[in-house]
Amino acid sequence: MACAAPALVIFLAFWLLPMARLVAIGASGPEGAAAYLDIVTHASYFRSFVATTLLSLVVTASTLVFATIAGVFLERNDFRGREVLVSLVTFPLAFPGVVVGFLIIILAGRQGILPKVLEALGASGGVFAYGLVGLYLGYLYFSLPRVIVTVMAAASKLDPAIEEAARSLGASPLRVALDVLLPAMVPALTASGAICFATSMGAFGTAFTLATKVTVLPITIYNEFTNYANFASAASLSIVLGILTWLALGVARSLSGASIAAAA
Repeated sequence: MACAAPALVIFLAFWLLPMARLVAIGASGPEGAAAYLDIVTHASYFRSFVATTLLSLVVTASTLVFATIAGVFLERNDFRGREVLVSLVTFPLAFPGVVVGFLIIILAGRQGILPKVLEALGASGGVFAYGLVGLYLGYLYFSLPRVIVTVMAAASKLDPAIEEAARSLGASPLRVALDVLLPAMVPALTASGAICFATSMGAFGTAFTLATKVTVLPITIYNEFTNYANFASAASLSIVLGILTWLALGVARSLSGASIAAAA
């Protein structure tokens, strides 16, 4: 019990007490506890919630597809420059969200590379950094390295003999991937997908840099807190956002049968 005391103190001081205070603030406004329903009854909050959820789902699905292909390939193939490629692929792990957003602006902002190239070719367009497309690319860029690392770790633990047995029985490479490889990686993919979804739901730095044409939930919370001093709404939306991400992580953990943290 004495060994658990430091962890208990940290849990109480830095999680439970602030969270309890946040819950109380959320219900302290004119609406009382009904403020927790504003996310579905308030039109702007609901639009923000829907945009955030749909964007996070699309980013998660895309990340799992791209990261699974890249991660399995990198783990199963040994070629010259492989270590350099792995380092480059995982390099964005060092970038905070604001830097990722800035990179998207450099690529497709009003003075970005893509618009200037199109202008030189006599075409227009290419400015998509400040809407859903820009956020999608920013979140995808932020999420891919994390999932690729997880996929590579999971693929390294698989028994190649099982896949060889499937091939010897006449299974095509596609059938081997669908019937042998992917089922074996479901726990890792479920865990990393949940983390990707939760990260996308709560991402602030990238959204703060890019979201000028669309509002996602973290930016809505920021605006309520800083621009309108609406502490009750900011707190209630924060709690709802936290519950949604916790639910995603909890469901993924129960489905994968493994620790989310360990899988990541």
